[in-house]
Amino acid sequence: MAYPSDMRENDEVDGRVTLAEVAEQAGVSLSTVSKVLNGRSDVSEATRTKVEHLLDMHGYRRRSQAPPQAPLIELVFHELESVWAMELIRGVENVAKQNKASVVLTESGTRHAPGSDWIEGVLRRRPLGVVLVFSALPDKVKKQLRSRAIPFVIVDPAGDPDPDVPSVGSANWAGGLAATRHLTDFQHERIAIITGPEDMMCSLARLDGYRSAMTMAGLEVDPALVRFGDFHVQGGFEQAMDLLERPDRPTAIFAGSDLQALGVLEAARLKGLSVPDDLSVVGYDDVPLAQWSSPSLTTIHQPLRQMAEEAARMLLRPHDTGKSALRIELATHLVVRQSTAPPKSS
Repeated sequence: MAYPSDMRENDEVDGRVTLAEVAEQAGVSLSTVSKVLNGRSDVSEATRTKVEHLLDMHGYRRRSQAPPQAPLIELVFHELESVWAMELIRGVENVAKQNKASVVLTESGTRHAPGSDWIEGVLRRRPLGVVLVFSALPDKVKKQLRSRAIPFVIVDPAGDPDPDVPSVGSANWAGGLAATRHLTDFQHERIAIITGPEDMMCSLARLDGYRSAMTMAGLEVDPALVRFGDFHVQGGFEQAMDLLERPDRPTAIFAGSDLQALGVLEAARLKGLSVPDDLSVVGYDDVPLAQWSSPSLTTIHQPLRQMAEEAARMLLRPHDTGKSALRIELATHLVVRQSTAPPKSS
């Protein structure tokens, strides 16, 4: 019977139980255990669950994993349409090149977690590690990756990962605070916010920063001026059109992403409003496109490329991805351009 080069019948699990004994306990052949370890699809879900449970129970960690066919870092998104996705790709590629590795891009799942079919493919590809742009990972996926000694890190512009998952994020609350304080310093009082989806931690953190800045300025938050968008141009446009149709329209809008801010600029144009004379606009992310909008966009710089670079470096330091997972949070800062000014009345 043939086994993978890094798995033999007498391989030990936690120094006490061999893989052959795991197969015996599960009531399956050693080749079936091999298929589970290699992510093969020709194993029933019940058998796979039983074998993975036994491996996890006995503390199986592959100590001498055979090298992958090619040195790969896998970068997984739920969508590749966003402008900031390119910044993350460039960051991972920078570190990959330094380590003579290539980058594989995968699109899978929702913004919360990769799709259930993704894990089978990554176990076959056996990359050096995986960078995931999601807010969480299912426990089952974490166990499967760890059992194959495939390190993983979440780049987290969008959520709050579990404490056992290595992750790189940014200071979303501080960013929301800085954006809004910039507007209150200009003496704006009716300040609207179009943050991101309501079920994402970064959206709520930026909203909390906005509320804190309003309180610090002695201003009440009008619930009618608090909106949840989708981080895309269309969402920002639709929310801004509604806000600007109000008789007591805001004099400033803090958009929770640069793409939403572009939608706000278009809504202002259609309403015949001049930015920044009639309406000030602040974005978030500082993607390269922000400086080329008309007018150029005042925004919060989120260090997306550096976040991706740090995540890729973490993959290459496996000791950082153990049970006491490392959380790195990078600073954000305000970038002032031409889309903000005091309101006309001041």
